[in-house]
Amino acid sequence: MTTFLITGGTGSFGKAFIKELLTLACGKVIVFSRDELKQWEMQQEIKDDRMRYFLGDVRDKDRLRRAFQGVHTVVHAAALKQVPAAEYNPCEFVKTNVIGAMNVIDAALDCGVSKVLALSTDKASSPINLYGATKLCSDKLFVSANAYSPDSRTKFSVMRYGNVVGSRGSIIPEWKRIAALGQRLPITDIRMTRFWITIPQAIMFALRNTYRMEGGEIFVPKIPSMKLIDLASAISTLPPTEIGLRPGEKLHESMISEDESRHTKDHGDYYAIMPPDATIHKDKINKAYASNTNDQWLTNEQIQDLIK
Repeated sequence: MTTFLITGGTGSFGKAFIKELLTLACGKVIVFSRDELKQWEMQQEIKDDRMRYFLGDVRDKDRLRRAFQGVHTVVHAAALKQVPAAEYNPCEFVKTNVIGAMNVIDAALDCGVSKVLALSTDKASSPINLYGATKLCSDKLFVSANAYSPDSRTKFSVMRYGNVVGSRGSIIPEWKRIAALGQRLPITDIRMTRFWITIPQAIMFALRNTYRMEGGEIFVPKIPSMKLIDLASAISTLPPTEIGLRPGEKLHESMISEDESRHTKDHGDYYAIMPPDATIHKDKINKAYASNTNDQWLTNEQIQDLIK
């Protein structure tokens, strides 16, 4: 049975992904993360003989090599993610998001891991902030890593998606906390739009990608957009306070740039950005996939369901 390892396995996505894995006929499930308290809390919450825990940092290649022994599939979820923090701590983000990605690739190649699926973000498409730039660099590294795998023994692919509803540090819990205090919600710009995906949707998309990946793809789900002003109105009846864009923040996000769209295939419920040298004869989308021009939008009823 397949042995999975999840870097950053104690995060919001990692925990939920592991719980879903344990409902399937899988082998060992290994958590690789650097926070011993979160690992201990996870051990108290999840009681399963298939679980294993490795303390370690993706900055440490030797520790990754030890953890990857006998692993079939790696889901790389470890990353530093906060946009403002990246602007003021750029070196730390490079060490984790870029050098950490290089270490994961090297360890996977050295240990003969069969599949590596790296999680990415919409901010990696045409990035204007350091976080997005590090994730774009990471995406490029994982796509290019397929060239270093003899006989395609190790396959590397990427999964790119938007804001995760209810994840740690996301806007909905914070805005609900502010609204409960009777205060006006801060909004950077009333025109702002974002892609939204739920944790269950992200988990199922990741699971499917681990099975269908051939190596070199950047998988992008077709998910709805939402106006931030609509979310604010659903949470509070008070008019929000417009505070202006933060450093490195976009008005709208894109998951596929116009340039990337020329080698992107439409698979119905998802897109696959293929390597630039791939030959695509049909099903190219030839247009950017952006949050403000998206065909899908959350309704008021769906927004109310999200914030419950």
